[in-house]
Amino acid sequence: SSEVLEAIENVIQGVLQSLAQKKAPVLKVANRTDWRNIEFKDSVGLQMIPGCTSKQIRSDCPQSAKRFALMLKILSIIYKMVQSNTYATKRDIYYSDTLLFGSQSVVDQIINDISCMLKIPRRSLHVLSTTKGFVAGNLSYTEEDGTKVNCTCSATAVTVPSNVQGIKNLTSHAKFILIVEKDATFQRLLDDDFFSKVSPCIMITGRGIPDLNTRLLVRKLWDSFQIPIFTLMDADPHGVEIMCVYKYGSVSMSFEAHHLTVPSVKWLGLLPSDLERLNICKDALIPFTKQDDNKLASIQKRPYIACQPLWKKELDIMAASKLKAEIQVLTSISADYLSRVYLPNKLQFGGWL
Repeated sequence: SSEVLEAIENVIQGVLQSLAQKKAPVLKVANRTDWRNIEFKDSVGLQMIPGCTSKQIRSDCPQSAKRFALMLKILSIIYKMVQSNTYATKRDIYYSDTLLFGSQSVVDQIINDISCMLKIPRRSLHVLSTTKGFVAGNLSYTEEDGTKVNCTCSATAVTVPSNVQGIKNLTSHAKFILIVEKDATFQRLLDDDFFSKVSPCIMITGRGIPDLNTRLLVRKLWDSFQIPIFTLMDADPHGVEIMCVYKYGSVSMSFEAHHLTVPSVKWLGLLPSDLERLNICKDALIPFTKQDDNKLASIQKRPYIACQPLWKKELDIMAASKLKAEIQVLTSISADYLSRVYLPNKLQFGGWL
């Protein structure tokens, strides 16, 4: 915490020095959305390059003056929380002054900018994000406040903890971890008691694009157990994008790649090649939209696809057919085909990439 306080004090000292010299204070933030600031490393994923370009948030420029003020405001909130050892969610911060901040996304972006500027992970700033992910299966752990959580004997899923760093005593007999893209599929597998029928496993869903806590938990489980991690996604560009976020990280959070990415993640399904192999009826597939075309073209150009020839092949199949499918398409074969046939066969015969 002394490190965090010192980093914030240095920023404020810089502001005061500028004012003392009758200069307009400026905050410098790395440009987090520019691919030119990102390098791909097989063992880490997408990470920010050391000498990356930055943008200036000036106090004397009409376009950025408000953002400058809001950054100082949030820095003061963080400083007080670290001093008093209290925590708040991004939502709490937004609701502390909704008129001032204007929207939740403004608060989210500023907190990420601050974390990147100070080179300090968001958790160390005492800012927690609201969790939307779920975990179920063969796993138990103790939360920071001493609460014991047992996901094994729970008939329903457990919410991913809001302070993943604080959990300890993780125990599991799981043979693998299954990341499921969507909540509906996750709940279906839960109802079918999948995590205990095939072999003990841990199931996680980020319910779409994963939030920070879900990604941190996947990374923590990988560090703790070193067991295979598989993903079950829709056979569409959006599903591939989500899988890449778990495996290689995202451009906007590349400054935290070391804590978030799990490069050992494998693509289990739904593969574009599975659709042909299983004779899925063309009528059950969905035609691409313009957005799908653009998203797929953008993914195909990314540096990590070049070192994944088998993934590239699947993306080429998708691009050629211009058709996509949701995991639910498997119910056109039979209601429980996913949990009874598809996943057990894939896991048994190594049908992953």
